[in-house]
Amino acid sequence: MPVENCSSSGQRWPENVGILAIEVYFPYTFVNQEKLEEFDGVSKGKYTIGLGQKNMGFCGDREDINSLSLTVLNKLMERNSLNPMDIGRLEVGTETLIDKSKSVKSVLMQLFEESGNSSIEGVDTTNACYGGTQALFNSLAWVESSAWDGRLAIVVTADIAVYAAGSARSTGGAGAIAMLIGPNAPLVMERGMRSVHMEHAYDFYKPNMSSEYPIVDGKLSLQCYFRALDQCYHGYKEKGRTLYSNPHFNLDDVDYAIFHTPFSKIAQKSFARLMFHDFLYSTKGSGSVEERYQALAEYRNLKLEETFQSEVKAKEIERASMKCSQKIFDRKVLPSLYLAREVGNMYTPSLYGCLASLLFR
Repeated sequence: MPVENCSSSGQRWPENVGILAIEVYFPYTFVNQEKLEEFDGVSKGKYTIGLGQKNMGFCGDREDINSLSLTVLNKLMERNSLNPMDIGRLEVGTETLIDKSKSVKSVLMQLFEESGNSSIEGVDTTNACYGGTQALFNSLAWVESSAWDGRLAIVVTADIAVYAAGSARSTGGAGAIAMLIGPNAPLVMERGMRSVHMEHAYDFYKPNMSSEYPIVDGKLSLQCYFRALDQCYHGYKEKGRTLYSNPHFNLDDVDYAIFHTPFSKIAQKSFARLMFHDFLYSTKGSGSVEERYQALAEYRNLKLEETFQSEVKAKEIERASMKCSQKIFDRKVLPSLYLAREVGNMYTPSLYGCLASLLFR
């Protein structure tokens, strides 16, 4: 949807700002999840069925976050025949640090040395898995701002997800994605349709600078994930109603849904939870329940926050919601999970791996 804005100086917003091109890179080495189940001595299907994973990519001793990022950026520029002088912003989203000061972005500037282009804005953006999305938002905002000089932006999202031996190790992975940002894009990022939730929690953090492994509270991490999902979907629906005067904005208005995927099964659970949102809203003040929501009928008077108070009740609702949403999930979400199942959790590139899967499948 083209949006224009005229300032006092007569400047207009560039039209159709979004993603012009996308490039994916992941390591050639991987672990088969069925073999990992055998090695870990866990029940058959715990990783493959329970988490929805097939394989897990990992880096050897000749790859690190800098090499992953250099490779994906170089591929993006070569495949799209980009002139290095046409790039005015380069921002990296990552939480994989090998230096406490020197940024990955500064390493990537090697690819611009020959052209003589050192006038490139942007830094590393670090905020766990959200860093890549904020880097994208920052780059979109730059193109739409008074600072924009007509050149293009590039966002690189890259991470190596590794865990100490234990239940979380199967949710590792590695990869990098680069996105070219500018006007007149085939994939437009709609202005105004954005919802954000931020809170403080010790669910996932890396306080030990001598270790690459995070400290993870798995139960709390899932609660944080779903709480953020709740708040963002609520805010997104409110904006949908406002911008499009649609009082009943719901999943029917969405062609596809993609999710951050620490493991693939969470995408199905997340989509089911969004349907539960729609169910609660659709039945408010109504004496009947739509046919597609029949499995949820007994929960019509439940408040959303109550799902965090009882683990048993939460599992019941999750199973019922997944049953209601299965057919729609297969059509609107499943096509986006190819890379997530084969490569594993890529942290900041995870969401955009789902986008690439959806676009290229």
